Amino acid sequence: MEILRIPALSDNYIFLLYDQNQQIAAVVDPAEYEPVAKILQEFELNLVAIFNTHHHGDHIGANNQLKAAFPDLCIYGGAEDRGRIPGQERFLQDGDRVEFAGRIAEVFFVPGHTKAHIAYYFPPAENESTGELFCGDTLFAGGCGRLFEGTPADMVKSLTKLRNLPDHTRVWCAHEYTLSNLKFALTVEANNENLQERYQEVQRQRSQSIATIPSILGLEKLTNPFLRWDTPELQKAMNSDEPVQVFGRLRGQKDVF
Repeated sequence: MEILRIPALSDNYIFLLYDQNQQIAAVVDPAEYEPVAKILQEFELNLVAIFNTHHHGDHIGANNQLKAAFPDLCIYGGAEDRGRIPGQERFLQDGDRVEFAGRIAEVFFVPGHTKAHIAYYFPPAENESTGELFCGDTLFAGGCGRLFEGTPADMVKSLTKLRNLPDHTRVWCAHEYTLSNLKFALTVEANNENLQERYQEVQRQRSQSIATIPSILGLEKLTNPFLRWDTPELQKAMNSDEPVQVFGRLRGQKDVF
């Protein structure tokens, strides 16, 4: 299984999974039709699945057009998104599994950004060490999604599931928000040397229009404040040692940053 990152809209990423031997592909959160169709044609791939993480328009925008072009594909999404994802045929719950190109992904129910958000995790293939996490807008590089339909308690529970995955996991999140996220992170963990180093590297990358996605989960655990609610410096900055309260105050500050 190979993965292509496709820029879309102003700052979205669409992810195309493909197996060149079988000439099949799946797409995660297709925001736009044209860039996906172009690559499918270029690689001569048959699209067999759409894996949606949630119902927002910049994640489902091309569902109908892709279904029209590839009538046999299957559209997956969270069970609680029933009626909100165009063309949805599979209604997934926490612990379900989906298959693509001989790889099995585990489904995580990760509400917070929306009430029905899910993520897809492909464990490492045989003889490999890197797993693949497609987390939509739940976890970002250096940040996390806004709480549109969930609570801080929801998001702490969801992010804990993702934080518990192996450090080598690649994080394929749906937006290029990393630089602004790290700018905020430095306001609450200014003394974090790993964060300082990462910020400098991301500044360099973005100055050259280099994508910062995928990230690595181990790096997120060291530098992303939204995975660090139990660290003393953040607890001090948020004036609490209660995880949900620390996270909620942190998210509130980011919302007005």
